[in-house]
Amino acid sequence: MQQSKHNGHAPSIRVTNLKKQFTLHNQGSIEIPVFESLNLEVAPGECVVFVGDSGIGKSTLMRTIYGNYLASGGCVEVQHDGAYVDITKASPHMVAAVRRRSMGYVSQFLRVIPRISTIDLVIEPLLGNGVDPEEARSRAVSLLRSLRLPEALWSLPPATFSGGEQQRVNIARSFIREYPVLLLDEPTASLDATNRETVVALIKAALDKGAAMIGIFHDQDVRDAVATRHFDVSSFKMDMESAA
Repeated sequence: MQQSKHNGHAPSIRVTNLKKQFTLHNQGSIEIPVFESLNLEVAPGECVVFVGDSGIGKSTLMRTIYGNYLASGGCVEVQHDGAYVDITKASPHMVAAVRRRSMGYVSQFLRVIPRISTIDLVIEPLLGNGVDPEEARSRAVSLLRSLRLPEALWSLPPATFSGGEQQRVNIARSFIREYPVLLLDEPTASLDATNRETVVALIKAALDKGAAMIGIFHDQDVRDAVATRHFDVSSFKMDMESAA
């Protein structure tokens, strides 16, 4: 594993005593436990890779850190504008601001807006942060070319693209801005070997610039190439008695 070049800096992500369980309201409010008493810090320049058996809660943990899932306890603090924001307690407006400027999320699935072209979708994170449109477009062209997305597709909405093509659009959209924090949920799942190498290079470049990353990778070669350390989510598994 490569070592962080930014050790000694304040962590970009602090997860403290985090707990998550799901309540099945349509089945008598049964509680489904996931994890509890989970603590994690990620420093600039680190890529912490979640490991553990399938179904143990890796994606649930990542989505709780991003704020897609509500935490059942504990806190998730992310560096934003020189201070920590607790995602578990922040207002929707603040969470949106953190996502716009400080915390990106890359997954194998692309949420697309009908009739919005690929290149407009990719440059949107830059335009939303005040970058000049010409510069934004130049960055997008460079990224899309490096990811080998055919230029004929750039002016088309990506809703009808293949899974691999959509994933490359998603990667370009997420890496076009230098987010201080990046969450990577299977970003190479639908890619061929050549494009996987390109994504590994993008990840390493972002780490060199001080990004703090959390990743889930089923591809062992990609995991080995980018991980600075592993984090075993199964160590924090909650049992049914704890949830009761």
